[in-house]
This record gives sequence, C-alpha cells and structure tokens, in this order.
Amino acid sequence: MFIDRVDAGRRLARRLARIDLRAPLVLAVPRGGAVVGAEVARVLGAPLDLIIARKIGAPHNEELAVGAVAPDGTLYLDQRLIRGLAVPEDFIEQEAGRQLAEVQRRMLRYRGDRALPNLTDRAIILVDDGIATGATVAGALLAIRRQRPAHVLLAVPVAPRETLERLAGQADRIVCLASPEPFYAVGQFYQVFGQVTDEEVIRLLTEFAPEQ
Repeated sequence: MFIDRVDAGRRLARRLARIDLRAPLVLAVPRGGAVVGAEVARVLGAPLDLIIARKIGAPHNEELAVGAVAPDGTLYLDQRLIRGLAVPEDFIEQEAGRQLAEVQRRMLRYRGDRALPNLTDRAIILVDDGIATGATVAGALLAIRRQRPAHVLLAVPVAPRETLERLAGQADRIVCLASPEPFYAVGQFYQVFGQVTDEEVIRLLTEFAPEQ
C-alpha cells in the first residue's frame, strides 16, 4: 500500500494540505512517526516536534496495552481492560513510573535541552506511521489536550476502523488514508518498514525544529 514512511508522509501531507489550518505545529510520535511527520512538515511548511508516549503493558503480557504515559506524566488508562483483567492498582503505578522514566530519557536523547513548544491556542497535527491498538496515541492526545490547543488533528497513513472509532472523541478531526481489513500490524501495509534510528530522529527534528 505504501512504499515506505517517506511515501506515506507525502501522501498524507497532500491530504492535509486541503485543510485550512493556521500555522500548525506537527507533533510526531517517534521513531517511525518522525519520518512521516517530517514529510508532513515539509509540505505544509510547518515546524516539527516530538511527543513520546509509552504503553503500560498488562501483567504477564506486556504487549497488551492497558494504558500509556506521556512525558508530563499524563496517564491514559483503559479502564474496561483493567477491570476485565483485574490489574492491580500498584502494578499500574509501578509500571507507569518505569515507562515514564524511559519516556523522559528518550525526550532528552532526542531533544536535548531544547525548550518544549507551547501548544496553547495552536493548531496541532499529531502524526504517527500508523496505529494498531491506539493506546500510545491516546496517551499523546490526552497530554496535548491538557495544554489547551486551539485544534487537534490526528493524522496517520493507516489504522483499523475500530481503533479510529475509539479515538474519535479525543481529536477534533482524524485523517487516515486507509483502514484495511484484516488488520494485523502497521508494518503489513508498507513495502519497506525498517527500524528508524535515534540518529535519524534527531536529524529530522533538528532540520524542522520550531524556532525558539
């Protein structure tokens, strides 16, 4: 469906260019989302920054996300799943603390001591290279909303319809190029879906960073 993340970003940017957003800021979810977000920023002439959220995995199954934590400590919790699995509160607290430390480590690695952008009253485009369960994106959206932006648009090349429906109330608008079924993993819709390095993320952020 997509050649690679650059191709996906360019195609996504063409769709976004039809939308009237005043001086948007592109926030990408690294690492893969940084490549897609850079192409969006390039086409729209917008600055690029990052937001990192880490999923909180279920006990004995860390791949099953019961929530996510953002850099400012904002917690998104899937209460339905937590109740269904009877996940202890102290487990969530400990795991959230562990993941928050990793989020902050990565933010420092990617951004250094650069000041965080002010999102208040701004149009924000949150970009990732795709969404599967949506927990980390939900955490990122929650953290963005806390800063009272003027408008929040979630933009991704591909995501399952069910996940988009769950996220619909958390963004003012969602732009998704495709919602194919069956949906097993984001990578199945890319011809090339290699790992993005930290160095590539840092290079892209430096190239498109907002002016301080």
